[in-house]
Amino acid sequence: MNSPSLQQKVQTVLDELVDTGAETGLQVAVHHRGDLVVDAVAGIADAGTGRTMTPETPVFSFSSGKVMTSLLAHLLVGTGAVGYETRVADLWPEFGARGKATATLRHVLTHSVGVPAMPRDIGPADLPDWPRVCTALADAEPRWRPGAETGYHAFTFGFLVGEFARRATGKAMHRLLHDWVTAPLGLERDLYFGVPRSDLARLARLEDGTPGPVAGPDGDAVLAPWEMRPAAALGNNQEILQADIPSVGTFTARGIAAMNAAVLDGRLIDAQRLETLTTVAFEGTDRVFGNLARLALGYPVGRIGTRPDETPTTFGWVGGGGSYVYADTATGTSFALTKTLLTPHFDTARRLADMTAAALGPRA
Repeated sequence: MNSPSLQQKVQTVLDELVDTGAETGLQVAVHHRGDLVVDAVAGIADAGTGRTMTPETPVFSFSSGKVMTSLLAHLLVGTGAVGYETRVADLWPEFGARGKATATLRHVLTHSVGVPAMPRDIGPADLPDWPRVCTALADAEPRWRPGAETGYHAFTFGFLVGEFARRATGKAMHRLLHDWVTAPLGLERDLYFGVPRSDLARLARLEDGTPGPVAGPDGDAVLAPWEMRPAAALGNNQEILQADIPSVGTFTARGIAAMNAAVLDGRLIDAQRLETLTTVAFEGTDRVFGNLARLALGYPVGRIGTRPDETPTTFGWVGGGGSYVYADTATGTSFALTKTLLTPHFDTARRLADMTAAALGPRA
């Protein structure tokens, strides 16, 4: 008897999670060395209507969307217009205020600029107002000298990369995502910074799970509660969904896994730049959460549930509520999980990522 395929194994787990009530709606997609080996879904996309989850259903997935932002930063460097050592203030002079003149794109990508929190006069309702947010960030005083320490830049990250890119190209991040990624790869209906109004009805609807404790020694003092805790109200808000907010993203698991597969196989970036995606650029204690942070340019290094040094060829992002996207240069694996129930843990992501890694390891 043949052993179950990875597709079958993943589907069984997804069905079990939905049947037990641990999850409500999920998507998992996995590419391995050029092949789509998992494309599985389970549950419902919208509890209010009973609409079922499909592989074509985009899901607002919080910080997992940073994989798109970081990729655009690398593609921008690839144009030759800027480098990783280019100072942010060279393109965005206002940002040099209050001791931030030395901040570089490298510092932005390693979350070491020193502005992890949105200025206190910026709330969730202000996020669609790009000029207002960027003006506030330009005037912000850094918590540490740029490059000296690291601390998770939850919502500020996307605006810092995005305004830097806009000043360099004259284009907003949603336009760069289209021109450089979704149009070339045929993923226009799978990856979004700013969902067109005509596509809103296709989206999944998020649900709040049981909230967990806020991690970190002084997280409440650094980040506002709305920056720390994912909320369904934010991810279901139509103004937020339609806005260019590249600290978060809306996508299908199939689409984001296909994007990272194109990163791994050389269609989007060259081999040298791919190496930078797993080369540690900053290591230290995260000033927001208190954990050991091991960061490449734009991505944490290591697979969820493992120590970074155990899986040093893996890079990606988790999203508040339990979503997860990663790629592994050693095994040629691109993995993505989206989900509708916002859980305070990553148990589902760990289980499925471990299953995938076991099936598609170096000998696979």
